[in-house]
Amino acid sequence: MDTNLSAQAPEPAAARRTLVLAAVSLAALCMPLSFTGPAIAIPAIAADLHGTPLALAWITNAFMLSFGGCLMVAGALADRYGRKRVFLLGMAVFSAAALALAAAPGIVWLDVLRAVQGLGCAMALSSGLAALAQEFDGPARARAFSLIGTAFGVGLAFGPFLAGTLITRTGWRAIFIATAAAGLAALLAATHAMRETRDPQAQGVDWPGALTFTGALSLFTYGLLQAPDSGWGSAASLALLGGAALLLAVFIRVERRAARPMLDLTLFRLPAFAGVQLLAAAPAFSFVVLLVLLPARFIGIEGYSALEAGRMMIALSAPMLVLPVLAGMAAQRIAAAHICASGLLLAAGGLLWLSTCAPGQPPATLIGPLLLIGCGISLPWGLMDGLAISVVPVERAGMAAGIFNTTRVAGEGLALAIVSALLGTFTVAALGGTGIGAEQAAHAGPFLALGELHHAATLLPQAGAGELAQAYGAAFRHLLYVLASITTASALLILTFLRHPAGATEHIATASASKTTN
Repeated sequence: MDTNLSAQAPEPAAARRTLVLAAVSLAALCMPLSFTGPAIAIPAIAADLHGTPLALAWITNAFMLSFGGCLMVAGALADRYGRKRVFLLGMAVFSAAALALAAAPGIVWLDVLRAVQGLGCAMALSSGLAALAQEFDGPARARAFSLIGTAFGVGLAFGPFLAGTLITRTGWRAIFIATAAAGLAALLAATHAMRETRDPQAQGVDWPGALTFTGALSLFTYGLLQAPDSGWGSAASLALLGGAALLLAVFIRVERRAARPMLDLTLFRLPAFAGVQLLAAAPAFSFVVLLVLLPARFIGIEGYSALEAGRMMIALSAPMLVLPVLAGMAAQRIAAAHICASGLLLAAGGLLWLSTCAPGQPPATLIGPLLLIGCGISLPWGLMDGLAISVVPVERAGMAAGIFNTTRVAGEGLALAIVSALLGTFTVAALGGTGIGAEQAAHAGPFLALGELHHAATLLPQAGAGELAQAYGAAFRHLLYVLASITTASALLILTFLRHPAGATEHIATASASKTTN
């Protein structure tokens, strides 16, 4: 049972809890804003700071990799040293990094600071959610966490529009100033209202597991991002991917032998638990990657302004504001697995529909498929967190939530790296199909894949802008085929694994007891 570390002067409980909820909601809002905003800004950043395709890709991937790799460690530190302390430190790091990003002099500094920002976000979100669970009970807790989900949805839905507005009126650096302001507001509110709590039974952090996990994730991501440029069979690619595989093997060995592992690998033997982790990663390939890829296409290939691109993205994310709540209500009568699988199949259909929309078509033709993808992914979105803890005994709910969130965020980072590599490879192949030399295609393809049409045209003066846009369209179409296939397969697997999730807790409890005995 958690204990208070410091007594504070009594004040109206409702007002204080509301302020705590506001602080954590702002922290939750900062995450999608920090993800979607820079995605809209990449073309403007490229024009200002330049940089290679790999360096530009790390603007998004550095944040997601740091955020996903540090979530479980940050949660363990918060339990041991105090949720308020870690939350305040996390928001301070996040806000300071955001302000530094607004003044970044070059692309390398931008990438490094994005990783620091992801670390701060992981510390704030993991500790903030744990602190919130101490403030509310029963239905009030459910409403509080529902508001957190709404804040996240608002950031996804309107983050691109806000970013586009700021870029159009004041420049890309204003995006980071805005997120810093939100972070500082959360910091001030938490300083005043949040109580210090910790878990008295918390033990040390599994540092060997944490370091090998983060190292494997980092090497794999870096290997995927640079492979289209250096070649999949190059020494650099093979070394990075091989190093990632080696560290993954070490991580598995460490976790099997640890007394208190960061990740209990025995849980993955259970279909329901494995199905929930697959559900956590599935939206990355059908929705999250589009938050990065579509702004690059709209601005760099279609010629939209940043504001116009932000408006288009609302069609993709706006269903998040309504449908997750309706999905939760429907789950009282329909099996959650059926709702989740149906939503993913709808999203897959939207991806196939989007594949028919070649660059240059009227914007109105894109609204339908974007809405269908957004509606489809919104159905499992509102049920995922509840399913994550329903497949384990109640005393292990915190562990299950930590693994689930790590799988979700790390999966999003990996999906971005995989999809970026695939789009780059498809683009190089499409350029080669037009008669452009292999060396020229390999050099210009990564820029074109990022939406840098003008840069690619400079490198390929013999190809017209229309021919380059057509090559990009072919590569994007093939990528959407792959994403639709992954999403369809995920839906079918989830339907199989989560057929009887309620019965999983008994098996998990048995497995845990067996491990303890051994």
